[in-house]
Amino acid sequence: MKQVWIFLCAVLTTSLTGSAQTTSKAYKTMLEAMYKKTVPLINVAELKKMPEAVLLDTRSKAEFDVSHLPNAHWVGYDDFDLKRVQAIPKATTVVVYCSVGYRSERVGEKLLAAGYQHVNNLYGSLFEWVNQGNPVVDNQGKPTQRVHAYSRLWGVWLNRGEKVYE
Repeated sequence: MKQVWIFLCAVLTTSLTGSAQTTSKAYKTMLEAMYKKTVPLINVAELKKMPEAVLLDTRSKAEFDVSHLPNAHWVGYDDFDLKRVQAIPKATTVVVYCSVGYRSERVGEKLLAAGYQHVNNLYGSLFEWVNQGNPVVDNQGKPTQRVHAYSRLWGVWLNRGEKVYE
């Protein structure tokens, strides 16, 4: 229950300020309340130093098709199946992400339980990646500014790019 109150306070703070630039502390507070820390977290700077990492997008296919990290593979969340990752050796470094990191943490838990040894969850996930000015690509692999914001409630955390809700 405490996590729900922290999250609601963070959202309210963001809504009242009206400025995306003032959400950093609120965003961090929300993430800290939401994460169980069952999957090791890495930040955007650390990910950029890991070109060998396999990136797994745990959002819906519709979200992935709007945009995703370059070279990411879609694995889904609601319909996640280990068959989608069976070709990835279990000693490979894997980084999971979604919109903010909640869904990816759940998929990361499943990967760890299945014996994957080096699974990391991207802190702040796609929203943090985009907020720091990093590129995303569409389903054709072309650079885009469009980012699926999941919902209007969650979209308050996305400060850059063109928000898409469809």
